[in-house]
Amino acid sequence: MTSTVQSPDILAAIVGATKRIVRVRAAHVPLAEIDRRAAMVEPRPHAFKRAIERTGGLNVIAECKRRSPSRGVLQANYDPAAIAHGYEHAGAAAVSVLTEPTFFDGSLDDLAAVRRVTSLPVLRKDFIVDPYQIFEARAAGADAILLIVAALLPSELKRLHQAATDAGLGVLVEVHNLSEVHVALDAGAAIVGVNNRNLRTLDVDTEVCHRAIELLSDGVLAVAESGLKTGDNLRVLSAAGYDAFLIGERFMATSDPGQALADLLRGAAE
Repeated sequence: MTSTVQSPDILAAIVGATKRIVRVRAAHVPLAEIDRRAAMVEPRPHAFKRAIERTGGLNVIAECKRRSPSRGVLQANYDPAAIAHGYEHAGAAAVSVLTEPTFFDGSLDDLAAVRRVTSLPVLRKDFIVDPYQIFEARAAGADAILLIVAALLPSELKRLHQAATDAGLGVLVEVHNLSEVHVALDAGAAIVGVNNRNLRTLDVDTEVCHRAIELLSDGVLAVAESGLKTGDNLRVLSAAGYDAFLIGERFMATSDPGQALADLLRGAAE
């Protein structure tokens, strides 16, 4: 008899780890204290949206992350502040910072460090499953958060989307298949990120972006994610209707992420 070996569900493992970590952090620093810290930070609720809807060029949300589950360590000498500074100099529209600790070696300290050195909007890239993380994000200086449809029940997605909006944060709602697009829109998403990477298997299918754009109306900002390597990729997706591009590993796997962004933008303009 032949047995079938199933691939591990990476997303389920990350979400499970995140829920445990949030419980530990909340026990150490109560929600009331995080809320107090967040209230001391002036929100910029429209900064992220305005940055990625600019016309006249290609809007890249450039990502800072030390490690990924698919590639391992990307930057042994990881300095998110220096990387973000390079991104801003190269022409990034916004900066995304991975703050998930177990699988990506990230932290909120990374986001706070980036916030101190750049005026660009900053996105907290994490697996948000609890309102506690929303207040953490604002307290650390984030302008926006990521919500992943596949990681949440539709009711949870709606609740967290509203909580983030109420907290003065922008929200990028991420989908990775066509059925999730409808869930995102039903939750009130004004910015939808289409991830070509299957979050459960980590496989990449760049056709996902091309299929999903057909389901997004003109009033919704579209962000393409994962598998974007060349200026031609960006030009084609821009022509298809995408407003911005979230790119991480393409830059982080190089010795100079800021220069890699500059080279990509230069190639896209040729």
